[in-house]
Amino acid sequence: MRVFVTGASGFIGKAVTRELLRAGHTVLGLARSEKAAEELIALGTEVQRGSLYDLEVLKDGAAASEGVIHLAFVHDFANFMQSCQTDQEAIRVMGDALAGSNRPLIITSGTMLLPHGRLGTEDDSYNTSSPTFAVRGQSETLAKTLASEGIRTAIMRLAPINHGDGDNHMFMSTLIATAREKGVSVYVGDGLNHWPAVHYLDTAVSYRLALEKASAGSIYHIVAEEGVKMKDIASMIGEKLGLPVESKSMEEAQEHFGPFFGLVVGADNLASNKKTREVLGWDPQQRTLLADIQYGKYFEA
Repeated sequence: MRVFVTGASGFIGKAVTRELLRAGHTVLGLARSEKAAEELIALGTEVQRGSLYDLEVLKDGAAASEGVIHLAFVHDFANFMQSCQTDQEAIRVMGDALAGSNRPLIITSGTMLLPHGRLGTEDDSYNTSSPTFAVRGQSETLAKTLASEGIRTAIMRLAPINHGDGDNHMFMSTLIATAREKGVSVYVGDGLNHWPAVHYLDTAVSYRLALEKASAGSIYHIVAEEGVKMKDIASMIGEKLGLPVESKSMEEAQEHFGPFFGLVVGADNLASNKKTREVLGWDPQQRTLLADIQYGKYFEA
């Protein structure tokens, strides 16, 4: 299958690209810079130059392919609403190119959009009571609408922690960098809130399986561990860095981490993966989050 991949040069995107190529697919990767293009060519892909703002480029890339994996997102949390609007416009235009073809369009969302404080399942809708999460969830609503237009859409809700060697900008590396910068590893309240986690190489396999197997309108939870306690994460970061570990209130955490990330650090985001494993036959094989913190490369100089 010839697959158009947005975000192909990113941390997860490169892993997805390699997984697709190993499985015999060909990849047309979106590259917004010359450096990204060179990296994709080195991996063995074709290159479509442009960004999420280039709607005609996105439409052409989707039209020229037998399936689309949409990983890219504008990570501008100071203008988060606009980033979400950009995402929806990208999905819509790629959907227009695929309409009536039954070709797959795999979009990316997150488990953080679910209602917090309980185990969320693949059958749950995103949390419409939160303005932040509701606007992000509109991409899910759009994907479900496109499923009725002859497009085999699938929604991949990623765990907030995609970990592994090479991570230098995801949530895990952000927690570590903040602890280094401020001299303390922080959790919120009693630290018994949970984050789902998954190794990024297992994530890559899930996207390939969804491309090959997903039914229209399906939702999958890409989590290997349904919930790791934030106090355990903060404690191990503190141990590895030789720093104190402290509890802060939500207000203090938002000052410490920033308004958006502080809110996320305090969230209790348990997420089930039972249906995803059963339907896709997905069986995560990589090491757990705490093992990766302990034995991986997060603390190399």
